[in-house]
Parts: sequence; structure tokens; C-alpha cells
Amino acid sequence: MMYKFWMTVLKEMLLLKRDFGGLIILFVMPLVLIITITLIQDSAFKAVGKNKIPILLVDNDHGTISETVLNNLHSNNSFEIITELDGQPVDDATAQEAVFRGDYQLAISIPENLSKDLEYKVNQNVSKITERLGLSEEESTPQQERVLTQKEIRLYFDPATQLTFKNAVKNAIDKMLSQIETKSIYSSFQDQFDMGEEPLFDQNNFIVFKEVVPSVNDKEVLPNSVQHNVPAWSLFAIFFIIVPLSINIVKEKSQGTMTRLIINPTPYYLLVLGKTATYLVICLIQFLLMVLIGVYVFPHIGLPQLDVSNALLVLCLVASFAGLAAIGLGILLGTIAKTQEQAAPFGATLVVILAAIGGVWVPVFAMPKVMQVVSTISPMNWGLSAFYDILLRNGGITAVFPELIFLFLFFLITILIAVAYEKKERAV
Repeated sequence: MMYKFWMTVLKEMLLLKRDFGGLIILFVMPLVLIITITLIQDSAFKAVGKNKIPILLVDNDHGTISETVLNNLHSNNSFEIITELDGQPVDDATAQEAVFRGDYQLAISIPENLSKDLEYKVNQNVSKITERLGLSEEESTPQQERVLTQKEIRLYFDPATQLTFKNAVKNAIDKMLSQIETKSIYSSFQDQFDMGEEPLFDQNNFIVFKEVVPSVNDKEVLPNSVQHNVPAWSLFAIFFIIVPLSINIVKEKSQGTMTRLIINPTPYYLLVLGKTATYLVICLIQFLLMVLIGVYVFPHIGLPQLDVSNALLVLCLVASFAGLAAIGLGILLGTIAKTQEQAAPFGATLVVILAAIGGVWVPVFAMPKVMQVVSTISPMNWGLSAFYDILLRNGGITAVFPELIFLFLFFLITILIAVAYEKKERAV
């Protein structure tokens, strides 16, 4: 029995050797993919911090608020402030046209008399408070109050601007204006009580944010693009093994090789084991090559180094179980498919779908609720969660044990369905 098993392994290796170009693609293309994607994403992250985004500022206020906004935007290294176009001050119509045309991503328009009206409104509210508390020094003669309408700071965004950038800008400007309004209230109280130069209130923020990140050996571990991309695209490459595996099975059926092997006689499950062993080695080689790229190549092309210290064996274990899941799916597809034209496009499309719902491209938490539920049945999602548990959450074998169980059960179920289907086809 062992002899037949090793002969089936040898047969698979000879089949792969005959298609040497396809074998090279299996190993080279994932490496090109992971380097390209990681470079693009890392450059995008760096661009946000280093490259200044030009934005138009329409100053209709010409007061303290517009000056504060301008100073705050200048102090932010993310923006380049433009107040003139062709030697003329930017107005609303020009800004709107330039942004909607795609020349700029953003324009900010500050309304007229914003500083004066805010000062009036704050003083008005503070005066009411001091009068009701009996803290007013003099009886003020009743005056007709001006009715102030709500002021709008208008934001013009390029229609092609991503939603994440819009939300980030809105939140930053909202925070800035809240601080300006709060300081105006403090200043008004200061003037009402005539405290002179001595500050009445501490205007520093009492509540601040601090991000707490995982630490190993008292050293903070900051996630980077490499830790996200290596496991994600390794899984994508591992599952792409479905395509050549299913095609080879269809070839064997169409050429009569499968029939001769069964007549030999060789049990179908033994052929399945031979394919599993061969392609599992290929999956592990793919994964280890990607790890080597992350550890030794990425630092030389300006990318962070992949840190797999004390975790390589667990990572290989996860890759092995992910490989089993991919192989089981490939064998099932090859068993059911009648022609190569069915196996190849369906296999490639299936891998893309599994990657999409598994969180390789878009994080699962950002998906609609329905897709979040669907993602739980994707073996890529199980494998990706296991990789993240190890690389980003400092987990061990116990942390990824549930995902390994799911991947192995997926392998067993697909293999049992394939064997049952093949047995039924031969019985007919």
C-alpha cells in the first residue's frame, strides 16, 4: 500500500514537471504579487504622512477664527493651504468649480462675520448666566438681542474622494472648531469677571487619547503593512493551488489515466492522498518563500521586516491546514468538473470570491452585516484569523486551535464528498 502511495506522489511530481512553466508561475507569481501589493500599500501609508495635500481655503470671515483655522491647517503637515488662484483670492464659486473638476480634493469655505457673530453669541450667553446667578456688577439696560442664524463652514470634496478621507477631514475640522468655540467661552468669562492677565480657567484639554498597543518583553509591537499583507496574500497563493490541481484531475479523467489507475487496482482514496501530499509540499514551499521575502527582501526595498521570531513553526502549521483546505476544495472541483474549461475559470473565480468574503481585500468589520455572516464560512477567513492571532495578537497554538479544527474539517468534508461522487460516477 505504501508503495502505491509513493508511486502516486511520484506521478503527481512528473505531471507538475511536464508543465514546468506552470510550476514556476505557482512560485514566482505569488512573490511578485506580495511585493507589489505591499509596496503600494506601504507607499500609500507613507504618502498620507509625508506628502502634503493641496486644499483651497475661502476666507470670507477675515477674523480671529479664520486666522486660527489657517494657522492650525498650516501647522498640520498633511495640508498645503492655497488662498489664491492666478493671483486672485479664492471665492466660493472658483473653489467649487476647481474641486468638482478634480483639480483639488478639498476646499474649505469660512462664512462672513463668523468671528464677530461667535463673539457676540458667546458674550450674550455668558451675560445671561452671570445675570441669573447675580454675579453681574451693574444692572445692564435691556437691549434688543440680535437673532443669529447658524453658521456653516462649507466643505467641497472632489466626487472621486474616498469616504475615509472625507470622514477624517470632517472630524479634524469639527474638533478644531469645538476647541475654538470652547476657548471663546472661557475668554468671555474672563472678560466678564475682569480677571486681567491672570487666567480664570485652565484651557488645556482634560481628556486626551492614548493608543495602547500590544507589547512583547516590555517593547511595543506596532502593526505594519507587512504583517497584514504576508499572511493575506500567502493564503491567496495557497488557495490558488485549486486551479492546477483541478485541471490535472480533469486531464487524468479525459486521458484515461484515472481509469487505468483504478483498474490497476488502486483505491481512489490512495490517489487522493498522493495528490494531497504532493500539493501540500507545494503550499508549504509557497508560504516559506513568502516568509523569506518578508524577512530578508523587504528590508532592502524600504519595507518593514517581517518578524516571525518564535512563531515560524506555528505559522507553518496554520499554512499546512490552510493548504489542506485548499487541496480538498481543488480535488472536489476536479472530481466534479467535466472539462478543463469548467475547472480553470470556476476555480480562479472561486478563489477570488473566497478571498473577497474572507477579508483578504476588505476587512470583515467594514463589510455589511450580511457579508460578515457569510465571511464566517470562508476557509480563507479562518486561515487569515489564525495568522493574525499569531503575528498581530501574539497568540500561540491554543489561540489558533479552533481555526485549525475548522480548516481540517473543511478538508475532510470536501474529500469525502469527492470520494463519494467518484464512487457514484464509477458505479454508473
